[in-house]
Amino acid sequence: MLPELLVKNRILVFGSNGMLGQRICEHFKTNSLELLTSSMEEKSFIEGFDYVQCDITDRNKTKNLIYEFCPDFIINAAAFTIVDLSETERETAWRVNVKAVEFMAEAARIIDAHIIHFSSDYIFDGKNGPYLESAMPNPLGYYGRTKLASENVLKLYGVKNTIIRTNVLYGPAKFGRPDFVKWAVNSLKEKKQIKIVTDQINNPTYLDDLVQAVDKIIESKREGIYNIGGREFLSRFEFTQIIADYFSLDKSLIIPITTEELKQPARRPLKSGLITIKAQSELGYRPHTIEEALSEMKKELFENIL
Repeated sequence: MLPELLVKNRILVFGSNGMLGQRICEHFKTNSLELLTSSMEEKSFIEGFDYVQCDITDRNKTKNLIYEFCPDFIINAAAFTIVDLSETERETAWRVNVKAVEFMAEAARIIDAHIIHFSSDYIFDGKNGPYLESAMPNPLGYYGRTKLASENVLKLYGVKNTIIRTNVLYGPAKFGRPDFVKWAVNSLKEKKQIKIVTDQINNPTYLDDLVQAVDKIIESKREGIYNIGGREFLSRFEFTQIIADYFSLDKSLIIPITTEELKQPARRPLKSGLITIKAQSELGYRPHTIEEALSEMKKELFENIL
């Protein structure tokens, strides 16, 4: 065995209490590596991991944590993701989505760590999707502007980095606010009508597929930008109908509506989604179908209630 294979990777996960962070931690739990998890909360939502509370908008605390642990990889799964609130809470959104990345990059450059950072299809205007990695960004709202700025921070600092662009995350995270699937299932199970847009097109991303991509990036140490999304491109309304069909719920409760009718504070990219050919060819990325993903979610989350 090569000597370098005997050395454990040291991985620091910021945002470990979030939906994506939880699944990343669960995945690496059984791997032969040293994992340190961190979030804003006082305690970890999940047991079995070394955990340090850290406010990533605090420059000194963030950098000191990185210096003390000295990771090979920093996975930044932390973000301010409430799109509409980003329009009014701009300072907070900028501090979490941009300044925190800057602090991580400052420290990573000193210790030669590799940052894996998550971005969004919201950096595009949604006029000509789905998008390749080479497409020209043109964010419509402030959230998208912060995510684009975070990408530019990593380029500016010249650190080893991999940017993963993704969209419409769903999956079996047990703690925190529900993902789209869990929200839709619970609402329909309670016989509530839900209004779902027919004009937003994406390829929803199963959380465990995203984690698969992270694992392959760490294994290959590949840098650059990769789109990670699901196999199927469809409207949010069509996605919800598939969910209802799979769990045998009442589709008549799903009310079609246009994005304009919702009158949300932030504009949304409509014809969006991310083309994953690069990830498939360079990382061996193989996403689940939506039905395969829902089957896994049913086993893990819904087995006792549906």
